[in-house]
Amino acid sequence: MCIHQLNLLAASSNSLPLGALLGKQHPIEACHFSSICDIMERAMVNGDTCIIRCILVVFQVVFRFFNPQSEQNKDSVRRSGLLLWQLLMAPLDQIGTEIQREVCLAISSGLNILYQGEAELNKLLKLVLTEGERNGGLSQLRDVILTNLSGQLQKNRFGSEEDDHYILNDELLHCILKTVVRESCLLITKCQTVARDDFQKLLSTVPVVSPSLRYLMAVQNHLLSNSILIRPDDNDDSDSSLQGETMKVQELQSSILSLATKVLVGCDEVLETLQQVTTTLINSELHDRETRLKGLEQVTKATMLGHLLPVLLTSLMHPNLQTLTLADALMPQLVQLVLYTSQTALLLKTQSPLFTDEAQPPGGCLGILDEREEPGFLTGLKIPAPWAAGKNVETVHPVRDNYKFKETVHIPGARCLYLRFDSRCSSQYDYDKLVIYAGPNTNSRKVAEYGGNTLGYGSRSVLGTGWPKDLVKVEGDTVTFSFEMRSGREHNTPDKAMWGFSCTVRAQESSEDVSGGLPFLADLALGLSVLACSMLRILYNGPEVTREEEACHDLLCSKLLQRCQWQVEANGAISPALTPSPSPLPLTIEEDREFTYPSDVLIPPPGLMPGTYFDLPRIRLPPGVMYAVSVTPLECVQGLCCVCVVSF
Repeated sequence: MCIHQLNLLAASSNSLPLGALLGKQHPIEACHFSSICDIMERAMVNGDTCIIRCILVVFQVVFRFFNPQSEQNKDSVRRSGLLLWQLLMAPLDQIGTEIQREVCLAISSGLNILYQGEAELNKLLKLVLTEGERNGGLSQLRDVILTNLSGQLQKNRFGSEEDDHYILNDELLHCILKTVVRESCLLITKCQTVARDDFQKLLSTVPVVSPSLRYLMAVQNHLLSNSILIRPDDNDDSDSSLQGETMKVQELQSSILSLATKVLVGCDEVLETLQQVTTTLINSELHDRETRLKGLEQVTKATMLGHLLPVLLTSLMHPNLQTLTLADALMPQLVQLVLYTSQTALLLKTQSPLFTDEAQPPGGCLGILDEREEPGFLTGLKIPAPWAAGKNVETVHPVRDNYKFKETVHIPGARCLYLRFDSRCSSQYDYDKLVIYAGPNTNSRKVAEYGGNTLGYGSRSVLGTGWPKDLVKVEGDTVTFSFEMRSGREHNTPDKAMWGFSCTVRAQESSEDVSGGLPFLADLALGLSVLACSMLRILYNGPEVTREEEACHDLLCSKLLQRCQWQVEANGAISPALTPSPSPLPLTIEEDREFTYPSDVLIPPPGLMPGTYFDLPRIRLPPGVMYAVSVTPLECVQGLCCVCVVSF
């Protein structure tokens, strides 16, 4: 390939011509690759940036089709890697930004060739992740590598052999997370430290996501989506299939737990910084303090709090991830995050003029809250209901012959419903109509009926005033729509005359009354609270009932077996004790009466540490009964003993 042509391709902002040429290349021979390295070395000595940039483009092409198995090829690869690294570490004023970018692209395209083996690759990634902030070349290389990994991970499906190449190990993920936390804290701190004009520029650039955060988002979405979308094969009931699915689920849950723990710890640090910045801004005397406080929420959405945490909270509510292991591990961090978000949301709410004005009575003094309502970040907030934006009801467009449509909309708690029809509503004839009922079915009270069109097709007559242009009010919280196309379509009737209908049902009179949503931190605090309550419920319920416990359910209800005294033999088996210790309880108990231990018997011995097991008294049974119990299947006895110890 001509050097001058490569130079034109490198200088062009459009990379499509180069991409078209990639598919036409053949594996390069070692002698040719060595010649390319010679040209690069001479160009670096002479400072010929044009040739250097051309060879960098050649490297990007060659690395895609190069086989580094032979010894001669290994020497050329080692030599090219040293040349690229020398360029990468050169001062920026000597090589320029464009050449530095091409060097990073070349290294990224030949990553698996230049650094063969997992150890070498991890060593490089650790270097660029830990030293990237101190060196501009390493920082750019880090961003290029993470961007490429993110793109590949988004295309990849879980379970393929390439997962190990795209999902880095825990140590590298921890380094990336530290970078993301540092970037998030720096972004939030800028709301306090930068000048007024710089703050306005910051607000216009905050949606941009850094490569490190983008990679974490790709890893998290990859793991969570596969954990939620995983489904057992219904057609394969074999033990090997079930075992494979179980191992896959356990592997996913273990990876999610490791990542979620790191993300929650990082969010804890970012929230602590956010709370400090918010407090500092509130107590400051800046002229644009209110503007900065309002912009602080927008900036917060651009950090890991806005890109990672909401997705994680929503996904952890899925049944596949509602496990005792996850709840036990994540609960402490969730509680801490609930406190931080609630406190910060309350700080921001107290500074908002919207809520401050609502809280003040006409006299100017702060009103007294209802004694049943505690002051908090939700006080005075209008929480939108799921149906606040309205529910849309519509037919197919256009309607077809013999078409019937029926739907009921129910909005709990609404005193009346408001219907707004689309301006395109039309039907061929006036008896191709929509009937509205104020109730759950067509036997309810009829409210109105509409049909026909005013376009001059099918029929010039319409029912009443045709399709309504104003709001239609329906008393109650339920409305039923029933539409029927009774006529056959005429050959000259266009689609617009048979468009059908579309209607929006709301509990408010107009869409302007609908709340635009909660403030971000208040919404985040509510989401964290819901997840924390869900995890508490899992912890309260404890482990699931085992099959042995289910099989022994009837035995567990037996008063006779509940009076037994059990012992553990040398081989670990559990069996009834044939020589029970003396018991202070009566030896005769009526079978038809519920037995309870005397209160003084259940008092633990003095000096016993909390949580320590102590023997409860048992009842002596006749040897014949004990022998009958001893021949009970071992698995039933084991399950029975486990539950008996817990219940007592």
